[in-house]
Amino acid sequence: MPASPSTARAINDRLALRHLQQDGPLTATQLKTLTGLSRPTVADLVERLQGAGLIHVVGETGADRRGPNARLYGIVADRALLAGLDVRTDSVAVVVADLLGATLAEAVLPIGEAEGDDAVEQAVALLAATVRSAGSTPLHSVGIGAPGLIDPVTGELRDSTGLPSWHRSLVRALQERLPATVLVENETNLAAVAEHRVGAARDHDTFVLLWLGHGVGAAVMLDGKVRRGASGGAGEIGFLPVPGTAGTPSAVNCDGGFHSLVGSAPLCELAARYGIAVTGEGQEPGAAAAVRAALAGEGDSEGFLGALADRIALGAAAVASVLDPGLVLLSGEVGHAGGDALAARVEERLAAMSPLRTGVRAGLLGGTAVRRGALLAALDAAQEALFAPRSSPSGV
Repeated sequence: MPASPSTARAINDRLALRHLQQDGPLTATQLKTLTGLSRPTVADLVERLQGAGLIHVVGETGADRRGPNARLYGIVADRALLAGLDVRTDSVAVVVADLLGATLAEAVLPIGEAEGDDAVEQAVALLAATVRSAGSTPLHSVGIGAPGLIDPVTGELRDSTGLPSWHRSLVRALQERLPATVLVENETNLAAVAEHRVGAARDHDTFVLLWLGHGVGAAVMLDGKVRRGASGGAGEIGFLPVPGTAGTPSAVNCDGGFHSLVGSAPLCELAARYGIAVTGEGQEPGAAAAVRAALAGEGDSEGFLGALADRIALGAAAVASVLDPGLVLLSGEVGHAGGDALAARVEERLAAMSPLRTGVRAGLLGGTAVRRGALLAALDAAQEALFAPRSSPSGV
């Protein structure tokens, strides 16, 4: 059945707003070309979106051109603020941006020995201070990236063994205290979203991201969508049974799984065997420092990097044999430290292990991937709400 006039207007408005978000600012003529709509239809939607306070004139195009056809229209970016949080076991990072995703303020806070309510209050205060420093515009949406499983039905962070209890308390506190939409997602999934939208996988709608940091995780992107699985556990690759470990993982402990090969602690032990010394584990995984040292020529660098690539390729080959993603991204602190050099070694070993052609790349976003993904989640939520044209042009 044909769409009603109001439905057709909403569809056209969303189409125009999408182009203005991605390609703007634009003239009415450019909008006509990009949308395929008629000139009168474009004129109507421009008037409607201006009346709703969603777009405004930001300038004119052409040195000698004036008049309606020369006007450049852009999104009203300061209509609301967005925030993205990267919640780790011992730190919280915050980024605040406008409706076009431009960063206005950011901050990082080590949580240290704080637990329970103290950790929650520190994180809430960090967000509040960062939002204040970004301006007086109200906060509309907050995206949170955290380790652990997200319930696919409720969208809540589930209790997970080995993760701080204050993570769940923080999410609840923000949902209760903020007059804003608060969304939570697994950190690795958000890193994949960010790499897909603005990073190393922009040319791939299907890929797997391997997060290599203190621990290991994976995100599965199929046909442009993150796949979470029936219980939210898709990508819990640390539990994957692989050769080369002392045993097999259990339902409550990933020791003996892939984690036992590529977690930071076993990689530091591997580095020591090749003459690469790593002292301690702080906020940055010691394995990342070991990889950088090897790339700088310390110890038996080629031996260590080769052994590391062998280990990573085991997990990548298992993923490739089931999903055939065509691309594996190495992310997290270790993947970022290894860069193209480590990715090339893993790709070479993966090609020898699997008949399925699978490229391997280093992620481009490094330590900012999770907060960028969290910000994109907040951006999508805000645009869905604020850029939903109503039947009346009097506002939203």
